Amino acid sequence: MMKKNVWKGVFFLLPSMAGVSIFVLLPFLDVLRRAFTSAIGGQFVGISNFQSVLTNDAFRQAAGNSIRFTVICIPLLLLSSLSLSLWIRRIGKRGGFFKSIYLIPMAIPVSSIVLLWKYFFHGQGLLNGFLHLFGISGADWMNTQYSFWILVFTYLWKNIGYDVILWLAGLSAIPESIYEAARVDGAGERECLFYITLPNLLPSFFTITVLSLLNSFKVFREAYLIGGSYPEEHMYLLQHVFQNWFRDLSLDKLSAAAVLVFFIIFVLILLLKNRLQKEDNI
Repeated sequence: MMKKNVWKGVFFLLPSMAGVSIFVLLPFLDVLRRAFTSAIGGQFVGISNFQSVLTNDAFRQAAGNSIRFTVICIPLLLLSSLSLSLWIRRIGKRGGFFKSIYLIPMAIPVSSIVLLWKYFFHGQGLLNGFLHLFGISGADWMNTQYSFWILVFTYLWKNIGYDVILWLAGLSAIPESIYEAARVDGAGERECLFYITLPNLLPSFFTITVLSLLNSFKVFREAYLIGGSYPEEHMYLLQHVFQNWFRDLSLDKLSAAAVLVFFIIFVLILLLKNRLQKEDNI
């Protein structure tokens, strides 16, 4: 009977497994093959494609900007969204209104966001007009080093509502009886936060961190619509390099770079998971 149920489960999984194999696994294996072959002729070239990628100035600049973007954005997003979720939980039923407010940026099309930023940060835009009232000279903000921070703000503004909802889901899974028992023993708000709430949010922390990391790559849409294929140097991300190499049909370098990025992210996720498992076992 159990064996029959197992085969039923396999049967229902077949469509999903077929989809993953066709649209994820096979393309990845093809990219892995191309990373070790030449773009023309398909001859095996060993690790020369990886050497070309790592010594490419455009890739190194884009990688530096992407790492900087991730290191700044992920902690800021996690901390701000967690703080907001704790506040929403504390105010009770009134928090439903704020949950809706924070989710609004996710419903706004990317093109509308870009149009708003251009109107606001353009050389003749709203921000410079406001500064001019106080005798302060403005700038074409999208073509300065400040464009990077505009991109950071865009990422935080667009994703904070999503992370707030995920944190709230994790908070709702913590039994209220634990807090009641702790308060009976004399625990205050601070003790409840550090000894009950945060330890019980570790599984949610892993999920939210991974999703936030993956969402950080989606900010390319805004960067591309603002600056095109070659934006201001501080806004030049890895996705720009991939886009330009794909356009130039440099599939060997593109594949090698994609494999490098994949394994770096994969290793980081594994390290984070192992660290959280050790913390959970302490």
